Amino acid sequence: MLNDSLRTQWPARRLSDIAHLEDGASGWTFYLCTRKEIRTNRQSTPFVHVVLQDASGTIAGRILENVDRLRDEFEAGEFVRVQARADRHNQRLELVIESIRRVNAEQDRRDGFREEACILSAPRPADEMWQELEQLIARVRDIHVRQVLQRMVSAEASRLRIWPAALTVHHAYRSGLLEHILKVAEAGVALSACYEADTDYVIAGAILHDIGKLRELSYDAATAYTLEGNLIGHITIGVQMLHETARGIEDFPPQILVRLAHLIVSHHGSRELGSPVEPMMVEAIILSAADDLDATLHQVRRHQAESVGDDPLTSYHSRLGRVFLKPSGR
Repeated sequence: MLNDSLRTQWPARRLSDIAHLEDGASGWTFYLCTRKEIRTNRQSTPFVHVVLQDASGTIAGRILENVDRLRDEFEAGEFVRVQARADRHNQRLELVIESIRRVNAEQDRRDGFREEACILSAPRPADEMWQELEQLIARVRDIHVRQVLQRMVSAEASRLRIWPAALTVHHAYRSGLLEHILKVAEAGVALSACYEADTDYVIAGAILHDIGKLRELSYDAATAYTLEGNLIGHITIGVQMLHETARGIEDFPPQILVRLAHLIVSHHGSRELGSPVEPMMVEAIILSAADDLDATLHQVRRHQAESVGDDPLTSYHSRLGRVFLKPSGR
């Protein structure tokens, strides 16, 4: 346990939250460490790379000095107390970490530690989104499609309320999967009206397409891949979950089951992007387009928000392969 003499060694200045952190700022604060890797630089000198999170965002950090001493002071998935300096590296703000240790909750609460202040969450309340999901399912006219959705959502409710949609790419925070499902459904329903598609299947696809991530990912503040997720992946897991649920429904029509499964297996849009088959239903094409649109725009908006400075363009986004124009007024 930490004693008071150790607590007073930390500097008096507290860092602002990640969203408002400025280049050159220094001080201490609390974070959730979501990733920790031991790397080496060009001179083969080891350093520790971390990803830190608070309720406002995420930031990368580097431990360049005292690596042997600090590397064992914490692990990924733990809340940490950090002393650091903000520094721009490759056009992105990062933290150069001078000291770091796992949180001692009893003592650090005296200095304002709160778990919820360190966990990035969807901007909308989970209860509000859950009510919207239930209303969405109630819109489904086909009794068999509605029944399988109700059973799957009910069985997975505790996880579906809080699960992230990904490890890092998009909606990678608490309740991110639920947020993503609703946005894909909203876009998909609008496109269904434009193209006279079957809204039941578009809604079902929005709810089911990433349902396998509830088993592909583990989530307890920090996110990681499960063994099942690594070996099978969320598309196959999702189809398994669908079949498990349908088996419990008497006389579930096989033609509906195969259409629902097709929505899951084709939603990445192409074999190159990981789908075993390409979309072969109008509703599957709409689902794939809505899913890709939401994931892409979420990455763009986050990148725009994280880009600072007077340049009208953001820094280069390596995954999307381009820079973006910042919103007007930035």
